[in-house]
Amino acid sequence: MTEPHMGSPALIRPVAGDRLRLFALKGTEELGQAISRRLDWPLARHEERDFEDGEHKIRPLDAVCGADVYVAHSLHGGPGQSANDKLCRLLFFIGALKDAGAARVTAVVPYLCYARKDRRTKPNDPVTTRYVAALFESVGADAIVALEVHNEAAFENAFRCRAVALTAAPLLIEAIKAVVEDAPLCIISPDLGGGKRADLLREALEASTGRQVGKAFAEKRRSADVVSGDLFVGDVAGAACIIVDDLVSTGGTLVRAARAARDRGARRIIACVTHGLFMPGAEKALADPAIERIIATDTVPPFRLAAGACPR
Repeated sequence: MTEPHMGSPALIRPVAGDRLRLFALKGTEELGQAISRRLDWPLARHEERDFEDGEHKIRPLDAVCGADVYVAHSLHGGPGQSANDKLCRLLFFIGALKDAGAARVTAVVPYLCYARKDRRTKPNDPVTTRYVAALFESVGADAIVALEVHNEAAFENAFRCRAVALTAAPLLIEAIKAVVEDAPLCIISPDLGGGKRADLLREALEASTGRQVGKAFAEKRRSADVVSGDLFVGDVAGAACIIVDDLVSTGGTLVRAARAARDRGARRIIACVTHGLFMPGAEKALADPAIERIIATDTVPPFRLAAGACPR
């Protein structure tokens, strides 16, 4: 049996009647510590224990009876734990918290696994987002908070408990402003489905900079894992273009949009995503000279990329 993983040993201080608890599960410690510092909430203690047969147990070590509990855990796969492993541990922990008398449990999930499987694209396809929602509800989750989900409406409709979809736009805008110059700005959505996300970022960027920001769309069609589409709408000539998407996987979608914009006279291309999955093959695609820089948040650590493997 391996050594148990513990959260911070700091004692819970009386906050709002000593009714708040913040936990960060294994693999999300840095995020939990950042939240703790930002909100001045100490991390509560918990135990995670792995057994030789692959099973595990997880339990709170601080009292949670009657408490308003928040559990931070980003559900991306990684070294030692798959997305399924992380999801299972989070569900078990929520169940343990409710059994221990927690009044309310909120899952804070920066990256939500299976969020892209929100509809059927083939006969008998699973709608996995809805099944994940049912799992959270079955263990007693009262709310779930996720960052930049693939489809906000589908995410909110999948859950019967409260579902909060946060936008990464405020974070991304500051990073964009640090690298763009005085060239005209244009936001590009690499597919029509990301139009709302692009609009939100464009409006926020206009409000923050006081400058008019253009908009463009690239077409993307997917069939049998082959991506195609030649339509491009919008004037990008001479502009510093920001390609915005919820995530980057292999990078093919970003590269297609970047090349299309370059062919139409774009001056600079910056890719801006919330979740950097960087799956195998991404290093080659994202080394493409069409993309000058990639901006991503830390919801998924870039552990799959070698240092200097692609522009940052």
